[in-house]
Amino acid sequence: MTLVDANVLIDLFIDDPVWSAWSLSRLREGFARGPLLINDVIYAECSTRFDTVDDFDAALITAGVTMQSTPRAALFAAGKAYRQYRRSGGPRTGVLSDFFIGAHAAVEGIPLLTRDTQRYRTYFPTVTLISPDEDGV
Repeated sequence: MTLVDANVLIDLFIDDPVWSAWSLSRLREGFARGPLLINDVIYAECSTRFDTVDDFDAALITAGVTMQSTPRAALFAAGKAYRQYRRSGGPRTGVLSDFFIGAHAAVEGIPLLTRDTQRYRTYFPTVTLISPDEDGV
């Protein structure tokens, strides 16, 4: 199993000229190892690119991605990590979703495919990251 961050899927959905080839390659590798998962937060972040639920769900099926609800233990862990982040001076804007995603990967013990590693490395050091940093990109 691999949890897939929104930025990787969005690379495909918009055919990003810089990242779509890397993201597609890593998705294929992840699929070969087992299910590709997204959670509620990733679903919401990626859905903005589509006009209807049906269109988005069809795109996910084509990408081989399955939806999995965020476990309650991960929601709790996300809140604790976010509190630590805020206490260390982190701003409130636009970051809570990363804590939901990182905590989900940590609680389930599954790797996270992402291009945005900084918060995950800092607040969820046990999560195995599949990222351009790991590839030397």
